[in-house]
Amino acid sequence: MSADDQKRVAGEAAAALIEDGMTVGLGSGSTAALFVEALAARKPRIRGVATSEATASLARRLGIEVLDLDAVDHIDLTVDGADQIGPRLAMIKGGGAALLREKLVWEASRRCVAIADHSKLEGALGRFPLPIEVVAFGHRSTARRIGDALKACGIAAPPVLREKSGAPVVTDGGNLIYDAACGEIPDPVALGLALKRLTGVVEHGLFLGLAERALVATPTGVDTLWP
Repeated sequence: MSADDQKRVAGEAAAALIEDGMTVGLGSGSTAALFVEALAARKPRIRGVATSEATASLARRLGIEVLDLDAVDHIDLTVDGADQIGPRLAMIKGGGAALLREKLVWEASRRCVAIADHSKLEGALGRFPLPIEVVAFGHRSTARRIGDALKACGIAAPPVLREKSGAPVVTDGGNLIYDAACGEIPDPVALGLALKRLTGVVEHGLFLGLAERALVATPTGVDTLWP
């Protein structure tokens, strides 16, 4: 199977986990979009909470009811993609600039399932640049302090402002994204704590201890990975 076929198979496997009456977190990105399409084809009676405006638009177009996070008291199951999956299902997310909303939805969920193709599996986190969402005001000052925090955690890579077509990428929440090409993150927990302590940092793309399982598509089928 091609990479796109693998993503589709992973999305279909995740859609099979959804039951009538569930409130479902709908992730962002290309693999999550295939999950939303597979879910709509099954036509379960569900409510969705989307992690991005793009996902919300897709889900509504396919006939899935979408509610705001504040309109639900819990989410039964969230299905979302991952940019990198490391040991014990530690993950890097945020390549689509939706990491803040993704993490809010993940943390409101009783269960979270990641879906990906096998190219996302790594022995250690850091190959995929770590996204860090910051407020726009004083963002270059914040970036300097992010760089200091990275160095203190044994990472020499400076944070780089994410741009598209010559302009900064702006998230759905109006924030900016810096990416740090860490190479390898020696201690993801320590780095996550250090970044969260910085004023101006809204969220980082380390998703630690949140996934119940991962459905990883390979050329021969879908493997289920547990922490």
